[in-house]
Amino acid sequence: MRRHDLDWLRVIVFSILIFYHVGMFFVPWDYHLKNNIIYPNLRWPMLFVNQWRLPILFVISGMGTYYALSKKTGFSFIKERLWRLFIPLLVGMLIIVPPQVYFERLSTMEFSGTYFEFWPSKAFIGSYPQGNLSWHHLWFLPYLLIFSLVLVPLFLYLRDYKENQFLKLTERLASSQFGLFCLIFPLFIFNSILAPKFPSTHALVGDWYNLINYMTLFFIGFILISVKETFWNTVITNRKIYLLCGILGFCALLSIWLFFERSLLIYYLESLVRAFNTWSWIMAIFGFAAANLNQKNPFLSYANEAVYPFYILHQTVTISLGYFLMNLDWGLLTKFTIMVIGTFGISFLIYEFGIRRWKFVRPLFGLK
Repeated sequence: MRRHDLDWLRVIVFSILIFYHVGMFFVPWDYHLKNNIIYPNLRWPMLFVNQWRLPILFVISGMGTYYALSKKTGFSFIKERLWRLFIPLLVGMLIIVPPQVYFERLSTMEFSGTYFEFWPSKAFIGSYPQGNLSWHHLWFLPYLLIFSLVLVPLFLYLRDYKENQFLKLTERLASSQFGLFCLIFPLFIFNSILAPKFPSTHALVGDWYNLINYMTLFFIGFILISVKETFWNTVITNRKIYLLCGILGFCALLSIWLFFERSLLIYYLESLVRAFNTWSWIMAIFGFAAANLNQKNPFLSYANEAVYPFYILHQTVTISLGYFLMNLDWGLLTKFTIMVIGTFGISFLIYEFGIRRWKFVRPLFGLK
């Protein structure tokens, strides 16, 4: 049975991504373009979202894989993953991402000229950031593709032998109030040991922390959905407790960031609190979504199909708008509002009139 709450969460989390990438234009963190005025305090809500935004996406993707594999052979699943992930990635790198690099090169005066003087003659020379070829925000697609290919034998085993001890253990953990909190320990280990040695690059090669951490979350999503109502009943029943845990966890993180000097002990404490905070919010979000959003409506049907093309398109629209706004003497609220509405609006127009209605264009953006 299809879980409409997962569809809602997928739409909501990817919508948050648009707000997040617009916010990156204004905060002191590295990004492809920057506003002429930086607003450091805007980073606090973004730090909050950062704790669970990407982790929950990989958990949801693992859950979606369970449904995708339910009536497929391993070969047909791999074929479908290549069709829905590799082709949009290729199209994105050839067509969608190059305008982002072009506007960045214009802003840093590394290039001057029209877009068609940049693309295709210079757009594919060298790898970003030294060169111009990149997948930018589409890094999620090759990572998801690799996780799917690597884990498909294990997923097929778990699907076909439902009485295996691993799923029985998962079901026992999922049946208790705090049983699934044991999953914070691998997240803690990855964050405390791998993250310092392998800083996040999203470049795939050498990005070991992200690869192992996100693959684990992807696998966790698959096994949680495998125990079905045991998991959903637990998160629904305890959602308020998990929400309280998340609030306390984030408050503890803020305290560590603001009031404690850096030391090895504080670093390990922060890693543990970060893992606890991330998992608490994921469990709370699943609980509230399962209790309130597991229902279908016409908007969800439309948005659930549109969310993938929106994801592919949105950052190019955001950066294009940002380039023309970055040096204007306008306030944060004005620029932020224009970029958010413009990103949603232009992405919608491209999707509705340039993608959704054309059967030969749809597969290029991951649609059937």
